[in-house]
Parts: sequence; C-alpha cells; structure tokens
Amino acid sequence: MITPWRYLILVVVVVLGLHLILSVSHEAYSSATSISRLLGTGKAKTQKHDAVPDQYHWPADNGTFVLDRRANATIVMLARNGDINGVVKSLKQVEDRFNKRFRYPYVILNDEPFLDHFKERVSKLTDATVEFGLIPRDHWHQPEWIDEEKASKVRETMAKNNVIYGGSLPYRNMCRFNSGFFFRHELLAKYKYYWRVEPDVTFFCDLNFDPFLFMQDNDKVYSFTIALPEYGETIETLWQTVREFMEKNPDLIAPNNGLGFLSDDGGLTYNRCHFWSNFEIADLDFWRGEAYMRYFEHLDKAGGFYYERWGDAPVHSIGAALLAPKEKLHFFREIGYRHEPFQHCPISDLHKQGKCWCDPLLDNFDYHWYSCLPKYDRLFE
Repeated sequence: MITPWRYLILVVVVVLGLHLILSVSHEAYSSATSISRLLGTGKAKTQKHDAVPDQYHWPADNGTFVLDRRANATIVMLARNGDINGVVKSLKQVEDRFNKRFRYPYVILNDEPFLDHFKERVSKLTDATVEFGLIPRDHWHQPEWIDEEKASKVRETMAKNNVIYGGSLPYRNMCRFNSGFFFRHELLAKYKYYWRVEPDVTFFCDLNFDPFLFMQDNDKVYSFTIALPEYGETIETLWQTVREFMEKNPDLIAPNNGLGFLSDDGGLTYNRCHFWSNFEIADLDFWRGEAYMRYFEHLDKAGGFYYERWGDAPVHSIGAALLAPKEKLHFFREIGYRHEPFQHCPISDLHKQGKCWCDPLLDNFDYHWYSCLPKYDRLFE
C-alpha cells in the first residue's frame, strides 16, 4: 500500500524526471537550431569565396612556393605605451602563426614617444625589423578649422545617449588618422602592402601561405575577415556626403564596383555594412592614389569625423567598394581572427590538419544574422 507520504515522493520524482528530460531535449534542440542558423544554407557552409590556391602554401607539394620570394610589405600597429600587454599578445600570435617564418618588418605608431620599456618588450618577440614611429601632430589632432563648440556639443549628446566612443575626442582623432593619414607616415613610404594588427586580438590558425604575395599576384587592393553594420548614430550624414562626392566625381567611381555591398537600393541609402578595419590587408598605393585622396579630402572637409563620429571602417569600406572593381576585394577565409566581441573561424580542412583552435560551429560570425558577409557574397552571384 502506498502511503500519502510515499505517493508525494513518487510524484516529485516523476515531475523532476520529466523536467530533466525536457530540459535536455530543449538544450539539444537549441544547440541544433543555433548551429543551423550559424551555417545557414549550403551556400554558406561551402563559402563561395575563392580559397588561396595551393601554390601559395608552404611547403607546396608542387614546389612552386619559394620562401624567400616576399612582397614589399609590413605589419602595422597603432598603439600607446599603456597598450603594451595587448601589443605583446597580438604580436606574439602573429609571430607564432605566421611571421616567424616570413619575417616581415613591423611599423608601430604612436601619437606620443614610445617608452624604452615598450620598445624592449616588443623587440624581444621577433627576429624581424621593428620600427617605432611618432605620428605628426597635424595628422592626429583635431584641425583648427573644426568648430569646437559645435563638436563638443555633439560629444556631450552622444555621451548622454551612450553611443560607443561618442564622447571621445581621441577616438575621433584616431578614426581620422586611420582614414586619411596613416599611409602617409614616413615609415610606411617604402612599402606597398600592409597588414593592420591591433592590440589584444586573437589569431586562431597557423598560416602556411603569404597573404601579401597573394594580394600582389592577384592584384587585390583590400581584404578582410569580418563584415558588419556600423552604428547608425555615428554616421547620420556620411552617405549623403558620399553621394555628393559620387555626383561630383563620376569618373572616379570604378566600373563593376562593390556598391551592392553598401546599398540595398542601388545607392539611394547606405545599409551601414562595412569591413571591420581592425583587420585589413591592403594596398597602400590604393589609399595614396588620386581617387581615394580626393574622396577622403571631400569627407574631411565635411567635418563628419568630429561633428558626428565617422569611423575609419566605413570610410575605408566605402572607398574600397566604390573606387575599386569588386574583383579587387578579398575575403581571407583562411585567417582565423577575433576582435572582441566577434570572430571569424574558418570552415575548412584547416581544422582536420590541426591548424586552427577555434570552433566554427559554436562561435563564428560569418553567417550570424547581424553579419554583412552574405551581402558581400551576393556581389559575385
């Protein structure tokens, strides 16, 4: 005979058991759903983007890769003395994943002189040449022709509205510098290609190929690993200013360009998509060229770097997508990369070879609902 007390215990056990089963089932379903959404369609899983051909890998079975054939290139970092721990983290990973074999030089820039301690810690990590440069004052600071009263009111309003970096003048200086001045620095004058690396980023995969040579041999001007929308509050008049430039300079807009990545309605509006410029490998001569320089000067005169908060990522992305044919843009799917809070983790045989330590199924931004990579894909359909 089951007493009321034993009956109550039995009911509790049954309820707890059912709850556990449902919880496990829900977790399994949620995981499956997350992976399904992440990978999307078969097109997303196969990643239409062209992979780096075998002849660029080292060592190549066909013997066509020669390690001492190098591009005229450098690895560029913008950092301050206080960033030293993040700089060391990033540079050590670049060395371990790639540069200990290729030994491309580094250029590290600062708007203030580097401390000897900073230089010593960095220089010990590599056998490559490291040059430390001071940014000219007029390349970094807010220009005198900007109305500071107007600009300061914008910063105050953005800070109150919790716009990311909205109240920061140094951040605006950095965005303007990266948009129109870094490639003019005297230490970069001798180079054609650069790889931008920032403090405190992560590189997941060993690179057994030279991305600089790939860019050079295939006439690419700009490459990326992550694409996403910009914060709308920071670029309210950017596209209007870009359209004014396009109307005044139709001869500078490249035929067969990448406008479709930037706009969903033929250029009437900007969808805010941009290549995340904290990682980029690009052609310095493209930025130095007449088309981009006229484009930057047009934007600079509008004052949006200070009257709003235009970032170098949308400025670079719009410039590259409009002023170069879309075939000169490239998505480096082989380079696993993370800048908080997003990451690209290659979906490829690199994992089978034990060359990547990220998980492409659980943490990969490529086909997240917020990613702009599908819009880049559609340029080549």
